[in-house]
Amino acid sequence: MADQTSSPVPPARRRNIAPGSPIMRRLAMITLVDTFGDGLFLTIGVLYFTRVVGLPAGQVGLGLTIAGGCGVIAGILFGRIADRWPAKPLMIGLLVIEAVGMLAYPMIGSFWVFLVLACLVGFVDRGVSAVRSALIARSVAGPERVRGKAFLRSVTNVGIGAGSGVAAIALQADTRAAYVALIAIDAATFVVAAALLSGLRVQPPAPAARTAGARPPRSPWRDRRYLVFVLLNSLMSLQFCILEIGVPLWVVRATTAPRYLVSVLFILNTVLVVLLQIRASRGMEEPLRASRGFRLAGFLVAASCLAYGCARGMPPAFAVVALLVAGVAQTLGEVLCSAAGWALSFELADPDAPGAYQGVYGSGASAAMMIGPVVITESAIRFGMPGWAGLAALFALTGALLVPVIRRSQLTPPAGRPARGFRLGDLPVDAG
Repeated sequence: MADQTSSPVPPARRRNIAPGSPIMRRLAMITLVDTFGDGLFLTIGVLYFTRVVGLPAGQVGLGLTIAGGCGVIAGILFGRIADRWPAKPLMIGLLVIEAVGMLAYPMIGSFWVFLVLACLVGFVDRGVSAVRSALIARSVAGPERVRGKAFLRSVTNVGIGAGSGVAAIALQADTRAAYVALIAIDAATFVVAAALLSGLRVQPPAPAARTAGARPPRSPWRDRRYLVFVLLNSLMSLQFCILEIGVPLWVVRATTAPRYLVSVLFILNTVLVVLLQIRASRGMEEPLRASRGFRLAGFLVAASCLAYGCARGMPPAFAVVALLVAGVAQTLGEVLCSAAGWALSFELADPDAPGAYQGVYGSGASAAMMIGPVVITESAIRFGMPGWAGLAALFALTGALLVPVIRRSQLTPPAGRPARGFRLGDLPVDAG
């Protein structure tokens, strides 16, 4: 939790809603603006490229996959750069470049122009994410970082949801002018975010004194413990593709549930993340407790996979219940996994090289999102219940493996705060 001395509001009245750090609050404003634009473009992007530009769907999918690969490289590269250059001006520059790239989208006339611009925007976008994480790591105290990241994720869901709602206007109009107008608004959000960031007063904590002959910062590529954590976290990140890719295809093709249930599951996920993400982050700065939360997340996502699979062949009413249970279980696993992942990405990193470590962490998740659609479609969607069972085994095993990794690392929690297992009972807001 945030240091209660950082805010004049009495602890009993703060109710654990927003982080106390002014930096995190300004970043929340920036994130809200930025993700509003993301919600606009995520909703109309593929339709714009196919219906307005006239590109075949296969070319669009290939281009976006290659752009995702560029994003993986960008996270690693800009993470290292953020350890050598001030993060704030670097992030401002990247936001401006992203705005220019987005403004160029209406000029796309061929696949190759689309590919170049998609790779540029994807590269810069992941760079912004890596630099933002480095900025948080260097400027915000330990417990506040995890809670702040949770708050930013809740804000992200609100922003994307609002942007998606506004994008419905363009979808209804279905004209080039409507699509281009929303692309211009998305570009403007990057400029507004850069302007908000320019007013941020970054006061990083004083660096610890370095003794003569002290070792240089450790490379994350030589830190086997961190690489194992990133691998496990990346495997767990495949769950995000279940909701985005697997659920729509499964509900429509394999169950008797009404099609509108896809939208219901998306809304349910968004609402639960907004309500629970901050609460799920409490105490996660303790590595052993975070690993246990990660383990529970694996079991919850595994249970959701089995529930999704069971919906096939059921009468409509039972299929709806099974899918709703699966959606709730997956979202609970999602918020626990996210909180644990953020915490460990900071706590296991060398404090002298936060950018490099955050870049590797973010790129691992990006790689999972890049291959996720293929994994989900070639397992659950292709093979049905056996495929869902295979995914369930993968998530359960992935979650369980992290605990012994953290135990062997012999990390100890802060003095006076003994580690304990994570329980779903920890999720409600503190009384008062």
